[in-house]
Amino acid sequence: MNVQTRDRRDLRQLVEADRVHRKVYTDPAIFELEMEQIFNRVWTYVGHESQVKKPGDYWTVQIGRQPMIMMRHSDGQVHVLYNRCPHRGVMLYGDQCGNAGKAIICSYHAWQFDTNGKAKAIPLEGGYDGTRISIDHPDCQIKHAADVASYRGFVFARLRSGGPSLLEWLGEAKVAFDDMCNRSPEGEVEVVPNCFRVIQNSNWKIFLENQLDALHPSVTHESTGRAGFEVEERLKKQKGAAPLYYHYVSAFVTPFGKWDQTQTVNYPKGHSLLQAYMGLRPQDPDTKAYEAIMHRRYGIERTNQILADRIHHVLLYPGLSVQPPLQQLRAVRPLGVDKTLTEIWHFRLKGAPEAIYRRALAYYNLVNSPSTMINADDLWNFWKAHQGLASEGGDWVSFHRNAGQDEEKDGVISSRNGTSEAPMRNQFRAWTQYMAAEA
Repeated sequence: MNVQTRDRRDLRQLVEADRVHRKVYTDPAIFELEMEQIFNRVWTYVGHESQVKKPGDYWTVQIGRQPMIMMRHSDGQVHVLYNRCPHRGVMLYGDQCGNAGKAIICSYHAWQFDTNGKAKAIPLEGGYDGTRISIDHPDCQIKHAADVASYRGFVFARLRSGGPSLLEWLGEAKVAFDDMCNRSPEGEVEVVPNCFRVIQNSNWKIFLENQLDALHPSVTHESTGRAGFEVEERLKKQKGAAPLYYHYVSAFVTPFGKWDQTQTVNYPKGHSLLQAYMGLRPQDPDTKAYEAIMHRRYGIERTNQILADRIHHVLLYPGLSVQPPLQQLRAVRPLGVDKTLTEIWHFRLKGAPEAIYRRALAYYNLVNSPSTMINADDLWNFWKAHQGLASEGGDWVSFHRNAGQDEEKDGVISSRNGTSEAPMRNQFRAWTQYMAAEA
């Protein structure tokens, strides 16, 4: 029996319907299996097509443990290539982004490749006469990701072929991108070409569990939310109203009972959705000007349908957290059993007024930025969670809240309470399926 078969058998003893063993967060061998069974095989978010607008534009990214390049070719197609020269294995790009011009040129021996990965020039090619090396040989081409697909401009790739198509994998959770793009008068978004990058000293699953945990905000973020609430209320008394961005912070002191009145919807493959819990449609001049543009594009009825969608958060398991009404997403890149990179991206609604962009940018900076107290609160808890799980203070992690009380139909689990731990149970249902799958 090989190691992976033995480990997959052992995993069945670590995950139960309403609790999991701490080893799934702390065991390096389990993390290695996750890299192979999940992150090498499941669709991973690479980037947005607007990051590579012109032929030759590229962005570097990590899928699982593999350094990759997202690049636009001269025919307009977006490719996802391994960031490795097939000659001596040197990374082709060590920087984050740029434009290759008409060719990718290795900085070591000047092998040249077209922007679709096809070899186009080898220096002193005659030196390879009589060998297998030639411009047309498969070994001389830059290797591609096994599968690449995009939905509404969001590019995904996977390193092993097989399994569901991107649309099949997204399922109903594609609403994350529909809701975001539909809010644009042009039906499209474009990336704001920089992002926050945060290293979390904790296992990647801890971050994902936190994203739809509706019980923690009023506890973890109470002090920050309370300060925002007090200033917001003072401004209302003094001026009759407060800027919307105070509401972004004060919403974190929403009482437990209000959080419990929201709902999560949990889809197959670990995806989940959290209903909106704060109003984002004030009737101020900026909103009215935006809605007037939307009316001209979609009509009043359709505009109201789009802007009335009650979605705050969509989690695409195992690596993406999307907040559609605020045009933000966080991509999860596991680096080690106790180290995780999150990339926090922000998008513009094409055709929307500048004020609407600034409104979403305020949330990006006030809540999702690594410099905010909101993010700092979470990072502190993530680290403490991992340290606690690595201790011998207990073996099991509880996901019992509202267990057995949620409604399931056709594989979709709808929570009766917003604070139900149904999203966590749903994530581990998918985790178990991915980890048990045979090669």
